[in-house]
Amino acid sequence: MASLFTDKVKITIKAGDGGDGMNSFKSFKGFANGGPDGGDGGKGGDVYIVGDKDKGDLIDFRYGGSFKAGDGERGGTNNCFGKGGADVTIAVPLGTLVRDAETGKVLCDVYADGEKHLLARGGSGGKGNVRFTTARRHAPHFAQKGQKRQPHTLILELKVIADVGLIGFPNVGKSTLLSKISAAKPKIANYHFTTLSPNLGVVKFYDRSFVAADIPGLIEGAAAGAGLGHDFLRHIERTRMLVHVVDISGVEGRDPLEDFEKINAELAAYSEVLASRPQIVALNKCDIFGAEENIARFRERCFLPVFTIEAITGKGTRELIEGIFDVLETLPPAEPIPADEFEYDAPRSDEFFIEKDEEEGVWYVTGGLIDMLERNVVLSDPDSMAYFQKVLKDKGVIRALTERGVQEDDTIVVGGVEFAFKE
Repeated sequence: MASLFTDKVKITIKAGDGGDGMNSFKSFKGFANGGPDGGDGGKGGDVYIVGDKDKGDLIDFRYGGSFKAGDGERGGTNNCFGKGGADVTIAVPLGTLVRDAETGKVLCDVYADGEKHLLARGGSGGKGNVRFTTARRHAPHFAQKGQKRQPHTLILELKVIADVGLIGFPNVGKSTLLSKISAAKPKIANYHFTTLSPNLGVVKFYDRSFVAADIPGLIEGAAAGAGLGHDFLRHIERTRMLVHVVDISGVEGRDPLEDFEKINAELAAYSEVLASRPQIVALNKCDIFGAEENIARFRERCFLPVFTIEAITGKGTRELIEGIFDVLETLPPAEPIPADEFEYDAPRSDEFFIEKDEEEGVWYVTGGLIDMLERNVVLSDPDSMAYFQKVLKDKGVIRALTERGVQEDDTIVVGGVEFAFKE
């Protein structure tokens, strides 16, 4: 049994944490307390995504997936740096759009084979104690912790890359047409929804070519999610133009003109941009008795370029292909969807927020500044605590607390440090 086509999945990624800096001092025989020699921690690994032309869909991620880069190692003695964490690279099919699941923002659009994007940057390694020596502080007894990274959920959404999209109701002959004009071999049978995934074919005509996609048959209500609905409407979004295939014979008891109008109504309901795509019409099954009357009626009501074909025999397909090229030559090349300004990174190191727990009367200070202090401060070290108090004052935290109404001896919680407020 053929595997189900998978074109939208959720995955979890996490960049590696930075390694902690080392708090260490040189030690020689007969000289136990030398100068500081703690090295920096290693950088955490990054998470990348790369396009792979050999992948057809997102089946590898059908049941989700978690991708975690390696953590940086702790710094060593004798000023040795910790080893950096291993990067992780996720291979996806071309046309994969990557969104942040929480905000919906586009991180990247993987459009070309080998195209590589950074999704999440690994945390920086913490500084060893040797980096904190100053003219006044010759033997710092603290080191910096590595930056921590949080997991993030991404949505991978495959949008087929094709110049031309073949659209229309189920069983109108789209797959048969694709098989005649290209080397594609889609599954073809005389029942609805034979095509459960987009089929791609390269159409070559002398020295010119284009990529056509047989989009699974739409039905009335598709824009609202009926039938295959949203699952496949997304694949038309990248196409430069549409070929609307209509069963002009009417042998299934449907009105060809009504079918045409219903499909276009679904396109308009789904996306105004999609509805404005250049479109030509291919009237199929013209060899069936009664088709001539429908063809005449269709031409009277439709103002788009109309081609009559017999997909099974290939009659009329040459003229259709020439008509497609005539339209494509007037259109700009397809381009990837631009990414939003968005990056997984640590908050700004000068940012802080103050909140009060009214029931307990406790003030909480959080934000990027506090994250930085948590990494830098060692509570048991007097020099480190002096640095902590100085930063709170210099960055305006003490002033902001006073302006918010903090009182003498109120409890203040800054990261993992709790103290009583004193003027």
